[in-house]
Amino acid sequence: MHVHILGIAGTFMGSLALIAKQLGHTVTGQDQGVYPPMSTQLNEQGITYTHGYQTKDMPKADVYIVGNALSRGNACVEEILNKQYTYTSGAQWLSECVLQNKWVLAISGTHGKTTTASMLAWILEDAGYNPSFLIGGVVENFGISSRLTDSNFFVIEADEYDTAFFDKRSKFVHYHAKTLVINNIEFDHADIFDSIKDIQKQFHHLIRTVPSHGVIIHPQGNENINQVIEMGIYSEQQILPTADLSLSKNGTTFTVENSTVDWNLLGEHNMQNGLNAIYAAHHIGVPFDVACEALNTFQGVKRRLEIKHQTNEITLYDDFAHHPTAIQTTLSGLRVKVGSERIIAILELRSNTMKSGFHQQTLVDALSEADQILILKPDSLDWDIGALFDKGSLFNSVEDIVTALGQIKKGHFVVMSNGGFGNIFSRLIAQLET
Repeated sequence: MHVHILGIAGTFMGSLALIAKQLGHTVTGQDQGVYPPMSTQLNEQGITYTHGYQTKDMPKADVYIVGNALSRGNACVEEILNKQYTYTSGAQWLSECVLQNKWVLAISGTHGKTTTASMLAWILEDAGYNPSFLIGGVVENFGISSRLTDSNFFVIEADEYDTAFFDKRSKFVHYHAKTLVINNIEFDHADIFDSIKDIQKQFHHLIRTVPSHGVIIHPQGNENINQVIEMGIYSEQQILPTADLSLSKNGTTFTVENSTVDWNLLGEHNMQNGLNAIYAAHHIGVPFDVACEALNTFQGVKRRLEIKHQTNEITLYDDFAHHPTAIQTTLSGLRVKVGSERIIAILELRSNTMKSGFHQQTLVDALSEADQILILKPDSLDWDIGALFDKGSLFNSVEDIVTALGQIKKGHFVVMSNGGFGNIFSRLIAQLET
């Protein structure tokens, strides 16, 4: 079967492409924004794709999988509808063609989905379960973002974003999880949700799909999660215990159920991610000590405070942070590690929520751990970003940011974006190497 994927370079769709190829399908695709790590992964796997959405690049396929970034008016979408081609969403295709009869372990929440799902997949791998997985990022321990095995267990990053232009339900309702983790719930995706209540309703729909012999795992004290639980729960719930995080020679350490995790990850948020992964693994039978030992060898996920380049004086990081809470936790974790050394935050306001101005003051607070802030101004904003940040922090082009960073001789450069950021890393690395 020939599967053609529109939006193939997205983190979800790119991962889906790998699984479709493993099933033996011919896989091609199109996208207009293609950048690492997904572009690298697609190239390594020999998956052919074209840039842009021109109908002349659409092959004759058996099914077209349409990404949620595409809407009516897109030339390829109109071609599919007018010619009455067979089409579906990525989440629906996955549910019907892959997840049937699998024990699905789904990781949901506003933040930490990719990292927690990666941790869980690695725990199951290390424990000998040989899991299948589909994750919105390249897991360093595996070198890929998805794979399909003969295991009964499938780990998936369960996103609350809508499914497609023709299916406005959240993607995660398609997965029918038996083990469900809810990391946290905050307001995000302002382009499709009007309020936190809208998001909570989708999580309520998600909970209604978990079987009575399944389990819902979540932290204690999260009021938004508690409100969703109060709407009705039909399965068991596992409320996570608290744990104390401390610095170690490797990075940080914490103890859970008399077993210790001592790893190179930073921050309370990663400890919380780890707890979620440990208890999710325990639900299918992995002992706590085995899970903790596996996390001691967890290498992380690309674009999660990933070191891209290092000199004697400067360390350059790539971080996917796209929401004030993620920015704050990342910078706070790094601050604990580096102490009084300078942290320079370089931020692209790329997500629809960030550009909407919904989190204006929260964004200012989130960046408080940085000694210096450089922000790429979006082309158009409906709010005055200059009222929040001084003029010296705002830049009109990536080139201007790179020039400004060239004047800084020492510190930790943390580049934060959920996109390609104008190829900023190649420009910065070239400058650091001169």
